[in-house]
Amino acid sequence: MGEKRILMGVLGRAHGVRGHVRVLSYTAEPSDLDGYNPLEDDRGRRIELAWVADGIAEITCNGTVVRDRSGAEALVNTKLYVDRDRLPATDDDEEFYLADLVGLQAVTQDGAALGEVTAVLDFGAGASLEIGALLVPFTRAAVPEIDLAGKRLVVIPPVEIAP
Repeated sequence: MGEKRILMGVLGRAHGVRGHVRVLSYTAEPSDLDGYNPLEDDRGRRIELAWVADGIAEITCNGTVVRDRSGAEALVNTKLYVDRDRLPATDDDEEFYLADLVGLQAVTQDGAALGEVTAVLDFGAGASLEIGALLVPFTRAAVPEIDLAGKRLVVIPPVEIAP
């Protein structure tokens, strides 16, 4: 498994009796997900998909094509990852992947250390950065400066959560 993996999609419920599954893709164009084959799951299995209809795919797991409904049902909620280095490069210093923020040192505007970004979370209302016990909204107001090359970012925690 790669050092930095990116979640690209999730296998959903079985579709029909031939082993097909619904797939939730996190790529800009959902149909582009198969371009990252082989993907990898949490257990290190190689997962490949081939689209058979819009959002529905045939799955190959560790070289074996899933051919029946029970096999497809066993894969429900399987997360699909790729190594970060397989993703396209970003265009400039202002563009990055959220996963690139993990590991950066968070400091206040005065330079005081807040800790390391350990996770980027998104529960549907926008991304948040987990920095130790802090959960900071990932907005320009709360995170006005990101320096990927310097491996740091400036955080202005909202008054409600300031340490």
